Amino acid sequence: MAASTGMPQAGSARTGSAPAVPAPRPDADDDRRRRFGFGLLGPRRERHVLPLEQLGALALPVGDDGVVAGVDAGGRPAVLGFHHPVPYDVVLVGGLWTAQVLALRTAATGARVAVESGRPQVWSNLVQAAGGGQPCMTLHDVGRVPPQGPSVGSPVLVVRDCGMRPPRGRVTALPWQSVLTLLPYLSPVAPRLLENADLVGVQRVSPDEAAQIGRILGLTAAEVEGLSSLPDGVTLWCTRRDRQFVATQPTDAESGLLGAPRRID
Repeated sequence: MAASTGMPQAGSARTGSAPAVPAPRPDADDDRRRRFGFGLLGPRRERHVLPLEQLGALALPVGDDGVVAGVDAGGRPAVLGFHHPVPYDVVLVGGLWTAQVLALRTAATGARVAVESGRPQVWSNLVQAAGGGQPCMTLHDVGRVPPQGPSVGSPVLVVRDCGMRPPRGRVTALPWQSVLTLLPYLSPVAPRLLENADLVGVQRVSPDEAAQIGRILGLTAAEVEGLSSLPDGVTLWCTRRDRQFVATQPTDAESGLLGAPRRID
């Protein structure tokens, strides 16, 4: 059996003289696969360093969620939040123009607006133009506003333009449904409405009316004095804790539809 002993057996390891095979070097595809979920390697750049005293320059002017009613005394956007998970009543002692701008801007946020008015002729053009063919704003006679079915995904603003003595409405403030009552001037029912409102806007009024409003809202002497000389389009917005003068500046589209700011129609 000499022949079988002189030949190497099939499958035996050849160690000692055979060179080691180097491991394959990973290519770019392997690198990308290993970084799956972390993005590709981007260009290498030097780090940007900003001194601490300049950090404020990176701040973004992000305000509250709501409707931009205008600008404050510092030129910053003034935002009114009309949509709340609780009933929210707003009273505006002022002009039709401001109420219409607020209604139009509220509709632009995606909310539905229902207008209750005894003078439909002053609202009809706005209602037709507001939604571009979509029924985002509706017009109703006094006392004829149907239930609106508000929800967090479909909030509602009811605008009541019912004169100086608005009757009690069938549709009241609800969660995600706020009610804005427009009063051109003070009336015997105004004190009750102002006292119960969550937000009050006051435009130019007579000195006697300013004094009465100041007593109801607890305004300072300077605020009361300023109410009788406010320019058109300027409103003092008041909550139970805050006061802010806001100038409503119309866009070109709003000016073309509603005209220039005015206190009296």
